[in-house]
Amino acid sequence: MVGKVYPAVRSPSHGLTPRRGRPGHSLESLLAVAVHAFIERGYEATSMDELASRLGVTKSAIYHHVPRKDELLRLALDRALDGLFAVVAEPAAGSGPAIDRLEHVVRGSVRVLTDELPFVTLLLRVRGNSTVELAALRRRREFDRVVTDLVRAAAAEGSVRDDVPAGVVARLLFGTVNSLTEWYRPDGRLSADAVADAVLATAFSGLRTT
Repeated sequence: MVGKVYPAVRSPSHGLTPRRGRPGHSLESLLAVAVHAFIERGYEATSMDELASRLGVTKSAIYHHVPRKDELLRLALDRALDGLFAVVAEPAAGSGPAIDRLEHVVRGSVRVLTDELPFVTLLLRVRGNSTVELAALRRRREFDRVVTDLVRAAAAEGSVRDDVPAGVVARLLFGTVNSLTEWYRPDGRLSADAVADAVLATAFSGLRTT
């Protein structure tokens, strides 16, 4: 995604306590640069030397925050995945008609994507080439199962059509959501809410039975 404008990165809170470093070179700024480099060049092709050069610091300044490059990858992938699992943990995703819960999860997932665009973009490029990536893929499959179960429950309630397998419906829904990484721009004309409204209007019009 060379040239794409990404939103500001919020301070990470996923298992690593930020240390106090040089002014302007916090774990937050390091993670932002690392994620952009991983997207542009690929994780394997991005060296710690390149990250240090992009930041204008020495490698030792990076190691002040993380012990290894794969820790940066883990933090980035966990941010995207933690956001998705936070959505399915919300009260509206756990009670009420299954169709409403499904719509809540889809809308919330759009919100995570628009809020954490570079992190979700990186997550969608994971292929399982390392222990960190394999762990992320396992969590993605777990999230997929949650969505598939919601689709199945909605079909059992009679609120969505049951002539398409639940797993296929789940993949189609999130294929639509994930496609936003290809064209959504945080500084564009569409707000995150408007995008979520559009996704739900188009996706669920063909799913609902009433």
